[in-house]
Amino acid sequence: MALKATIYKATVNVADMDRNVFIDQVLTLARHPSETEERLMLRLLAWMVHAHERLTFTRGLSAEDEPEIWQLNDHNGIDLWVELGLPEERRIKKACSRSQHVWLYAYNWRAAQPWWQQNQNKLAQQDNLSIRYLNDEQLSALTQLASRSMQLQATIQDGTIWLSDDTHHLEIQFETWLDAGKKP
Repeated sequence: MALKATIYKATVNVADMDRNVFIDQVLTLARHPSETEERLMLRLLAWMVHAHERLTFTRGLSAEDEPEIWQLNDHNGIDLWVELGLPEERRIKKACSRSQHVWLYAYNWRAAQPWWQQNQNKLAQQDNLSIRYLNDEQLSALTQLASRSMQLQATIQDGTIWLSDDTHHLEIQFETWLDAGKKP
């Protein structure tokens, strides 16, 4: 018998001062049986960083040809493709060819550091790819906010994310490994 996904509900309030985006949204996240709570929370954080009325979660781990999150345009083209983890270079290249912009959120220092050293030069050739890394300490703190029913407030300014619920207040900053907007 196959295991079923665990459903999480998140009511989020996002005030992104950098992009002048303000959104209140109720999100439903399905946590795949093989997905960790850390990954689920990073997926939710990535949604908040890119918050937009058209931004949606996909089938994620259940679909090889879809990212974790994407934003489709009026013509079913992909404006934004968001991946998590340490995908193969081939997958990233395919995403870059299909989407206007690709964001990758890496985590888990022990695995991420050698992956980045191995792939850095090849990935830097992708003009529409940005890569951010969230360190283990911040990811652990983020996971403290996880519950089946969450109410979160996020304020984003100058690349810093202030995230809180009723009892926790976090300041999160990603490390930039690759920035599509700042390539020579």
